[in-house]
Amino acid sequence: MDRRQFAAISAGLVAGAHAWGQSESKSFPVAVIGHTGRGDYGHGLDTVWNRIPGASIVAIADANPTGRRKELQKLGLGDAAGYADYREMLAKTTPWIVAVCPRHVDQHRDMILAAIESGAKGIYVEKPFVRTPREADQVLAACAEHGVKVAVAHRNRYHPVINVIADLIEENRIGRVLEIRGRGKGDRRGGGEDLWVLGSHVLNMITVLAGKPQSCSAMLMQDGRPATQQDVREGAEGLGPLAGNELHARFLFDRGLTVYFDSVANDGTANHGFGLQIIGSEGTIAIQADRNPLAYLIPGNPFKRRDAGSRWLPITSGGVDVAEPNPELIHRVQHHDVAATDLVQAIRENREPLCSAAEAALTVEMICGVFESHRQGGAAVQFPLSQRDHPLA
Repeated sequence: MDRRQFAAISAGLVAGAHAWGQSESKSFPVAVIGHTGRGDYGHGLDTVWNRIPGASIVAIADANPTGRRKELQKLGLGDAAGYADYREMLAKTTPWIVAVCPRHVDQHRDMILAAIESGAKGIYVEKPFVRTPREADQVLAACAEHGVKVAVAHRNRYHPVINVIADLIEENRIGRVLEIRGRGKGDRRGGGEDLWVLGSHVLNMITVLAGKPQSCSAMLMQDGRPATQQDVREGAEGLGPLAGNELHARFLFDRGLTVYFDSVANDGTANHGFGLQIIGSEGTIAIQADRNPLAYLIPGNPFKRRDAGSRWLPITSGGVDVAEPNPELIHRVQHHDVAATDLVQAIRENREPLCSAAEAALTVEMICGVFESHRQGGAAVQFPLSQRDHPLA
């Protein structure tokens, strides 16, 4: 999706925000797939559908009987709406939309493909999207064959401030953009796990602002030395092979922009580095992922000494240093309502969601590009990757 398409859809969501919860919509069935003990129900991907006009949750699937009972109670459904096998649920209920909720990414491809084959028109899936470029290829091919829309829960992608930031860059409010620097949370998961779990959010936002990556060069470190095959381990939450508790990656984008991503375990920043900085010759835009406000403008040459009183100016959906005019919209972004609404509209308008399967596949490609470059001794690898399976497998 190009910049103009993104801007038009984003503006439409903002303009229509006042009508959410009030408009009459044709009803449609939603089925929820979770897995208690193996990713559960993600970050609210189940309950959001109770707030979407027209949506009616008709069934849930969970292989864990105790978790299944609790989920039925939470969603206000009777026992007959619960299934141990998601394939049986899909066959018997034929939902219009399927929510693929577990955080464990090793289940995503099979659940998505099963939902597509069942006849669902739309799927909302927890991030990370899938484990490898090959899995992404399979999902994209199935979507194309069956005309299905898949949206991925990178919530910040739907934030109206992202569009405001893109306008600020286009208007040269920070001068010439010199580089973009992203970081994960830098907690105990620093390195490969942080890249997948939190870095996927950051990389996904970067592609909105910088375009498509052309190449990646990266190194994984383990306790201060280059990670080796002996350091490869199975990652948590079904992430697949991981290595390193520190990583440094450099991406070259198609607009000639250089982007960096770094993650160091227990880096001491108390998670405040999570997000990205767009560094320009006349100012910096700092995006602090999942926080409110989402972003700040820091005016002035970033390499020139500044007065002690220089301010970070909040960026809201109303502009720079303006109080947020629509706090309800921001709340709905943070709780998936905007993403779910966009998916419904994308199906009805026959367009791609703002964070589509193709957009999320690009994020997966960037993550696996880090591993592939390290495997090649830090060499620059080109996108799309020729290695479609996991480089560390």
